[in-house]
Amino acid sequence: MAARKERADSVRNRAALLAAAARLFKDADDPDSVKMADIAQAAGAGKGTVFRHFSDRIGLIGALVVEETQQLREQVTDGPPPLGPGTPVAERVPALMAALLDLKLNQRALMLALERAGAGSPYLNPAYGLWHSEVAGMLSAVHGREDADYLAHALLAAVRSDLVEHLTSQGAGPAQLHAGLRTLCASVLAHGAGSGV
Repeated sequence: MAARKERADSVRNRAALLAAAARLFKDADDPDSVKMADIAQAAGAGKGTVFRHFSDRIGLIGALVVEETQQLREQVTDGPPPLGPGTPVAERVPALMAALLDLKLNQRALMLALERAGAGSPYLNPAYGLWHSEVAGMLSAVHGREDADYLAHALLAAVRSDLVEHLTSQGAGPAQLHAGLRTLCASVLAHGAGSGV
């Protein structure tokens, strides 16, 4: 019985820590200003509790990104059009890219923190690998697997958080960013070999 209670407490503590981290990142101007100690304090937990659940800041950021992107991942793997399977590639790719751009705009500090975390490369985090695999899979129907791999990287580069941050700091609004992204997607899809779109 005690072990079961501890597990329930552990689940509640983890949820409280993720909720506190989500609030702090949402309010942060600088993602580096969100410290593990701040998250612990906001959750009413000790700093050691944060490290027990997430090992380090990178682990916490990764877990929070999984939480914040769960609905989008479910829409892509099992959802209805325009994101779900069975949607024509010409609609699905722009819909996913638009959703990823919205994610970067709405979760600005968190997504910047993710791209800065771990091994010094934004390409080595699991979230990037997931989206690259999805986009490349969609594009392979149009371009073949080899070209699709590169083109998926190129499309995802257009929604990197550091680029979105730079463009918004230069005065570009969401409508302008979405318009440019639609044009880019249309260009990539229009030059595909065959009629897989």
